[in-house]
Amino acid sequence: MSEDRSVLTRAAREPDEELRYGDHADQVIDYWHAKEYRPLVVFVHGGFWRPEYDRKHARPLGEALSDLGWPVLSLEYRREPGDPDASTSDVRTAIESLPDLVDVHAGYVLVGHSAGGQLALWAASTLNPVRLRGVVALAPVADLVMADRLGLDKGAVQDFIGDGVRNDLDPVHLPAAIAPISIIHGAADTRVPLTITESYFTAHPTARLNRVEGADHYDLIDPESPHWHELTTELTRLTG
Repeated sequence: MSEDRSVLTRAAREPDEELRYGDHADQVIDYWHAKEYRPLVVFVHGGFWRPEYDRKHARPLGEALSDLGWPVLSLEYRREPGDPDASTSDVRTAIESLPDLVDVHAGYVLVGHSAGGQLALWAASTLNPVRLRGVVALAPVADLVMADRLGLDKGAVQDFIGDGVRNDLDPVHLPAAIAPISIIHGAADTRVPLTITESYFTAHPTARLNRVEGADHYDLIDPESPHWHELTTELTRLTG
């Protein structure tokens, strides 16, 4: 049975602002304001690091979370096949630029989906960002070697890293993050199997793992999904 991908093309409210953290066309951030003063949600979108998948498919998520009272920053980043350092450099720069772009005194939660989950876990382990309250990784590609062995999305890992192995980018091989790590993964996910998250959890047992029965890969970012509350519940726990 195929997964429901309708959220990827669903119309949503435009962000309130577009912020820039660099000169490249992809070095931008969608910013939805919120009426409440709450910690920010900084979102890193997925799409197996491929150029054809950009931040726009996450706009239903940005709109929904801002309507619930969280200010949302949805990061764009370069997705250049064979040059993973372009992606990680952009995520690093975007995170380090946050204090110059928005009010971060209340802190923020870093949320990443799929390939964006890999980038969020990488950032938490390597950057130790100031004011980071925690990371919520949604169906993350958290073990690159396993994902490569499984041939996810027709060789997405090798297309991303440019052949070989990059343990310095692989969350399962990175040191445990100082910030709390929460992983939410659907048991019915066929795009990024739950076994990948379970491998990460074996390496990092202090992480919080939520296996969601019946949820597929896209349910976790779809405000119309019956499993949407898994994300909002975790954000409430981390932000108060």
